Amino acid sequence: MNTSMDKAYARRWWVLVVLNLSVFLVVVDNLIVNVALPTLQRELNASTTGLQWIVDSYSLVFAGLLLAGGGLGDRFGRKGALQIGLAVFAVCSTIGAFSDTTGELIFWRGAMGVGAALVFPATLAMITNLFVDPVERAKAIGIWSAVSGMAVAFGPLAGGFLLEHFWWGSVFLVNLPIVVIALAFGAFLIPTSRDPGAHRIDVVGIVLSVVAVATLVYTVIESPHWGWGSASSNVGFAVAVVALFVFVRWELSRDEPLLDVSFFRNARFSAATGSIGIAFFCLFGFTFLVTQYFQFVRGYDTLSAGLHTLPFAVGAGVTAPFAARAALKFGTKRVVTLGLLNMSIGFAIVSQVNADSAYWGPVIRGSRPSPGSSRHCPQACSTWPANRSARRTRWSVVRLRLLNPSSRRQ
Repeated sequence: MNTSMDKAYARRWWVLVVLNLSVFLVVVDNLIVNVALPTLQRELNASTTGLQWIVDSYSLVFAGLLLAGGGLGDRFGRKGALQIGLAVFAVCSTIGAFSDTTGELIFWRGAMGVGAALVFPATLAMITNLFVDPVERAKAIGIWSAVSGMAVAFGPLAGGFLLEHFWWGSVFLVNLPIVVIALAFGAFLIPTSRDPGAHRIDVVGIVLSVVAVATLVYTVIESPHWGWGSASSNVGFAVAVVALFVFVRWELSRDEPLLDVSFFRNARFSAATGSIGIAFFCLFGFTFLVTQYFQFVRGYDTLSAGLHTLPFAVGAGVTAPFAARAALKFGTKRVVTLGLLNMSIGFAIVSQVNADSAYWGPVIRGSRPSPGSSRHCPQACSTWPANRSARRTRWSVVRLRLLNPSSRRQ
């Protein structure tokens, strides 16, 4: 290790705190706005389509630029990518908080996605680089996963509290103190790191990845409105598939690819990233659905709806650290399988919930999905080797972002 990395290794757990704070911010903003939709509809006179795009513009840009954001971090430095991403996030959050129209808010939410695309892949890449011991890495990723899971459920709670006491722009301004803390401590705690094999920017690969991912996500978002079998949906999916095919062929021909797709010849790696994609697809969709259920079906106000999601955050935070130790004792495969099975049982219970269901009955029993995801995600991540960590990390993260927006329209 060089001197910078030596110092960072000695304080690696403090670095982890900063990285987790950064990823917490990015994940919370996926869902904090959900409880604000009725307020935004009233204050900005937003249409149903406008409300959907206030939520989805962030996810669309985030997903579309994620590979590019990770590639820039590899080439120019992950610390710089993280800091720039946080700064972009703060600026766009501030301006977005004072939007006068739905269109303005949609634009600035999308711009926040640019910052998120720089921050998110950098955090996990730096964790896998900094924690070289497999046992410590499993623990660190377990904590990272727990924070991510807690953020999913904490978003509605934070949004409900802010809307109860302040105006709707507060759900965006709350990002500022978090960014300031992350930037201040990250400036001297986080080491500079980059992928030593990333000498050139794969411009063609970036363009192809943006076209493929953005087209796919946009089509998934709009297909419920167009009709899944409509011409528009078919064209959108066809363009995404063709762009993805060309992207894969291009990357296979490159000496320095944006994404080394040969990794997917490793069945263990493919299964791990697939399981993470499934877990977060379900978790984000469940959280979106349950907040709407509490507000529109049960009639709870914003704060009460947020408070009722708290068990899901607690479940995610408590189980993830135990999962790392369980994997060492029983094996990664068993823990991942148990996590997915646990989520399946939870969703089966949730499917039976109706307007008259008791909160402490099936609703709480249905909180199994959250701990299920946090239980198996860190173990799936442990299948990634430390070398070329960012490239491996990027694809798993892209799969998460590809899947999450599809749960938005219920």
